Parts: sequence; C-alpha cells; structure tokens
Amino acid sequence: MVERQLRARGIEDERVLAAMAEVPREEFVPEELRDRAYADSALPIGEEQTISQPWIVAAICESLELRGPELVLEIGTGSGYSAAVLARLASHVVTVERREALSARAGRTLDSLGIRNVELLVADGSLGAPERGPFDAIAVHATAPTPPPALLAQLAEGGRLVIPLDAGDADVLTLMTRRGERTENEPLVPCRFVPLIGAEGFDE
Repeated sequence: MVERQLRARGIEDERVLAAMAEVPREEFVPEELRDRAYADSALPIGEEQTISQPWIVAAICESLELRGPELVLEIGTGSGYSAAVLARLASHVVTVERREALSARAGRTLDSLGIRNVELLVADGSLGAPERGPFDAIAVHATAPTPPPALLAQLAEGGRLVIPLDAGDADVLTLMTRRGERTENEPLVPCRFVPLIGAEGFDE
C-alpha cells in the first residue's frame, strides 16, 4: 500500500508514510472486509459511512504538515483509522463524530491498539470543539458548501484546515491556512465524501 498507492502517487512526507505503514488498517474495517482492507478504495463501515481510501487519508495528513507537537481537530471519526494515523503525527487529537455507535466502536479499536492520545467526542462536528481549541490543524472528513465558520474560528494563527468543498459536479479537497484575519485557500484534488450534517446550513 505505502509503495504502490502512496509513494508512487506523490505522497512524499516520510512521517506520513511511516504512520500509514504502522497503523493496521484491517483493525478498522468490518471483519468480513478485512481481506480488502488495503485496497485502493473506500470501504463501508456501517451507519452509511465509509473508511476513506488510503491515498486520501495520506493526502490530508501530508497537507496538514504535522511535525509532532500539534493539537489536531478531526471532524468525522468514522472507523477511527484517520485518527490513529493523526495520533502518530501529532501530540493530541480531538475527534468528533455525530453517531454514537461509530464513536464507541472507534474508541474500542483505538484502545485495543494502545493509542492514548486521541480524545473522542460525540457532537455536532460542524461546530467543532471550541472548549478544546484553538487547533494547529483541522481535518474534516465530510463535504460542505463552505467551511463552517466555527471551525475557521477555532483554527490557530498559521494553522491549516483541510476540508472537501462542494464544487458542483465534484468535491474538491481544499487546504485553508489562517493568516491573521485572512484565510488563504488552495484547491488540492477532486474527492468524494459524505455531506457534513450539523448546524444550520450544513444539513442534508
């Protein structure tokens, strides 16, 4: 997976590649799908949700440019796989999931792997976790028409937020960097995620 799907397709951050190699992806997929855990595709995990394609997880992590001491906010815990990768790249990860069953399952998997620097919250992800911020980096695993204002407000100066934005015919993974009162936007790659559901303006 690391060599064929990630390094060969442009992922260059050695810390990200090492983290992706270390986290056992099969632990985060349903037992009946474990033989496909390292496939180059998203996989269903129940609750009408998926575990993202490995390349997308790596691309998000690389775009955040994590070096180790950061506090990271993740929106959309899902299986917990991305949180596990982020936990190897940053000091502490706060991950928010609106579905209690998914959050509980992810927590059990993370605990079984001895991952202790991930804090799981069941809440409206579009509102972030204001009591835990500001955050050095924010990763959003759901598509929104525009970046939720609450998340931008919780991004530290110089912080980086990666979010899929609805561009009409497709979603576009977008990097946003906080520069004082301004936010610089950089489109990255086309992608596909489930919609972000939450506060007004982010409902299905």
